[in-house]
Amino acid sequence: MVETRLYRRSIPSMIKQLITSILILIISASVMTGQTEYLPKKGYEAYRVEVPPTINGVFDDEAWTQGNWAGDFVQNEPYADRPPSQPTEFKLAYDDMNLYIAVKALDSAPDSITNRMSRRDHGDGDMVFVVFDSYHDLRTGFVFGVSSAGVRFDMIMSNNGRNEDLTWDPIWLAKAQVHDWGWAAEMKIPFTQLRFNKNSESVWGFEVARQIFRENELSLWHPIPRNAPGFIHAIGELDGLQEVEPRKQLDLTPYGVAALETYEAEEGNPYADGSDVKFNVGLDGKIGVTNNLTLDFTINPDFGQVEADPSQVNLTAFETYFEEKRPFFIEGANITSFNVGLGDGDVGNDNLFYSRRIGRRPQGYPSTDDGEYADVPRFTRILGAAKLTGKTEKGLSVGIIEALTADTKATIDLNGTERKETIEPLTNYALVRVQKDFNEGNSIIGGAITSTIRKLDGTDMAYLHKNATSAGVDFTQYFKDRNYSLNTSLYMSNVQGSTDAISITQQSSARYFQRPDADYVELDETRTALSGVGGKIEFGKIGGNWNWQFMNVFKSPGLEINDMGFNQISDNILNVLWTAYNFTEPFSVFRSLRLNTTVHMSNDFGGTITGIGNEYNVNANFKNFWHAGIGGGYGVHQVSNRMLRGGPSMYLPNEGRLFFMMATDDRKAISGGFFGRAGWGAEDYNQRTSYGVFMTFRPTNSISISLRPSYSQNDHELQYVTQTEMNGDPRYIFGTIDQKVLSMSLRVNFSITPDLTIQYWGQPFTSSADYSEFKMISDSKAENFTNRYHIYTSNQISLEDNIYLVDEDVDGNVDYGFENPDFTWDEWLSNLVIRWEFLPGSTAYLVWSQTRNNYIEDGTFDAWENMNIMFTEGKPNNNFMIKFSYRFGLR
Repeated sequence: MVETRLYRRSIPSMIKQLITSILILIISASVMTGQTEYLPKKGYEAYRVEVPPTINGVFDDEAWTQGNWAGDFVQNEPYADRPPSQPTEFKLAYDDMNLYIAVKALDSAPDSITNRMSRRDHGDGDMVFVVFDSYHDLRTGFVFGVSSAGVRFDMIMSNNGRNEDLTWDPIWLAKAQVHDWGWAAEMKIPFTQLRFNKNSESVWGFEVARQIFRENELSLWHPIPRNAPGFIHAIGELDGLQEVEPRKQLDLTPYGVAALETYEAEEGNPYADGSDVKFNVGLDGKIGVTNNLTLDFTINPDFGQVEADPSQVNLTAFETYFEEKRPFFIEGANITSFNVGLGDGDVGNDNLFYSRRIGRRPQGYPSTDDGEYADVPRFTRILGAAKLTGKTEKGLSVGIIEALTADTKATIDLNGTERKETIEPLTNYALVRVQKDFNEGNSIIGGAITSTIRKLDGTDMAYLHKNATSAGVDFTQYFKDRNYSLNTSLYMSNVQGSTDAISITQQSSARYFQRPDADYVELDETRTALSGVGGKIEFGKIGGNWNWQFMNVFKSPGLEINDMGFNQISDNILNVLWTAYNFTEPFSVFRSLRLNTTVHMSNDFGGTITGIGNEYNVNANFKNFWHAGIGGGYGVHQVSNRMLRGGPSMYLPNEGRLFFMMATDDRKAISGGFFGRAGWGAEDYNQRTSYGVFMTFRPTNSISISLRPSYSQNDHELQYVTQTEMNGDPRYIFGTIDQKVLSMSLRVNFSITPDLTIQYWGQPFTSSADYSEFKMISDSKAENFTNRYHIYTSNQISLEDNIYLVDEDVDGNVDYGFENPDFTWDEWLSNLVIRWEFLPGSTAYLVWSQTRNNYIEDGTFDAWENMNIMFTEGKPNNNFMIKFSYRFGLR
């Protein structure tokens, strides 16, 4: 039984005891485990060559007769500080234009080398990597890798290796060949692709790594402790490049697109005759403004080759977060990010900059009368965008984005007469992000500002903000050889617009100012602006085997960053205490083992505690190269300020959850695993389960086939349906929902060569929701859960013409009604992309995407019948596209 006293503003004694126990463990662990210890840094001196080597994986050039082979690698995984199973040697040379790297991956069993062909940046098989900290800021690393099959891999590591940006695609060359002594890798990296200063006193950070796939072994030239609080600060050093002149990059890449879309024709609709043909041209560019600052720009971009978002059904009041997939926006995203959340998942996505806002789906929809047809664009057209990124010689990191999206209009036709209606106004998006590191990278101070300006004059979209601004500052300090860290940030927001726009913002799901029991906020429908603040602080031990951290995030009720950022919930204060222990060395059946636990508490700005909980998990890697995880959590003192979507807060029963997963050795030709999740609420409040399997089949070293079917079911006593009123009093209508979701993801990758790949992705998806036991909230804070709502009796509710009619007072007259919410949604998404990089930076795409969908107002779950209807009735939407781009390297 849940008692009212549980919801008062005091922490239950068991939570106090749990927090005290964790604090004792943290203090004890900090004393016992000490800090990460480092060896003196190794150094390598690059040498100049007059005749550059031919990059072919054969060391028969004069350039490789010079200099010294460096080796003495040390194993990092699975056993730290042990000799590797196979030796490795390398040389590094340079001329005025390029770096040249030769790596001898010696192997006593060359027939056991794993040669797997894959697409770029999907490293598989035996590989070697080089890492350059050319800024020598001890935080940023440029990574170049190549597999024994010749597949290139590149990325930027930032935040001392804690963040990885795989979307960075520099222009460079690599070749590999297998020999009777092992395999060889040669690389040619133009200085235009690296950012550095000419400084006769400076060295670069430098590391070489080798992956032996069959042993699942990683060895390093300069050893780095497994429990180090980062990577880049601990790598070795490269000397001899002080007199090299930095070079500016200048690349222009025009593109052309031809596309054909086919779909089911609609009789009488002049915009839906069954097919559309489109042509488009644009220009991408990359200009080295200075040695360290690069300007990327795109004019009239096209992202037709980008994979569609996976299907989802969202029955909450909150926006779904989708990952960015467009190359222009994801490259360098670590530089422009100003994260205002914690960890992973929903809270971790919160950021002042969410690039999916640029080119978004239009927020409006045309108003049409009988007999009118509308041609509605699916996305807002991006007229142009520019991005300036880099780091100055003084240690100032800069990220600036400017984008302009078009006044997007729908065209409406009535008997041959057309009119246009704006569904997304002309909008300018701007972001400035800077960070300055000093004290050898141990201190970092930064700031960010975003601006969204819409031209609303002449439109019917005054419900949108006219101007939206956010700004913030952040600070990071590392202590004791970076084993401890302090991160803080403070930010604000201001939105301006019509009274309608600001009224909508005040009543949005992020804050619900209209809540009748929220005495600390007030809905003011005369306001034309709204401001808010937020911040976070994180302090803890990040080095060594035992880690811990205290975290606090707060967001005031008026905080609104969703014009250019992402934030689901304002009016929230979240406190988190986390600790973990890492077993990095193999023991018993384990290669490695990680234990985590967290306690957290949240409250609103009125002081009401809205949730207290605990999370725990164990993740293990086994000596047979399988891995598994298990965990769960529970929540007590649950109070929802948003469940009634503008109504009073509601007390909810305690809840718990569990998850597990296991996966086999993914190096094998056939691998796979399974996962499951379960959740439940006290008082039979809800039950939810999901489970699935994942399988990968590699019939050859160049083909991989992955399959991931999953099923979930959600039985919930209180699913929001609608809100209405009776005699001026609100009625919050809920129902018991039985929701089922079945989906499957199929992915096929065929890498013909490292530069010619075929990729396919397909997803059938079906979801049904069957509602029953409709009810209204009667007393959201009643002591007993079942007294918080009233289930309509058969005398009170009836269904006519798919409308539920409610006679609440049973006087024979209908008091209010609502539509039957039952539904089934079926969707099929598929995408086939043939990609050929015929020259470095120049690509050709052939794309075929298909979409099918089916919606019915029936909650009966019948996956086979639903799929049969979707695939046999109606015509699919097909898109065929050819895209060609050619890079002109002018420097």
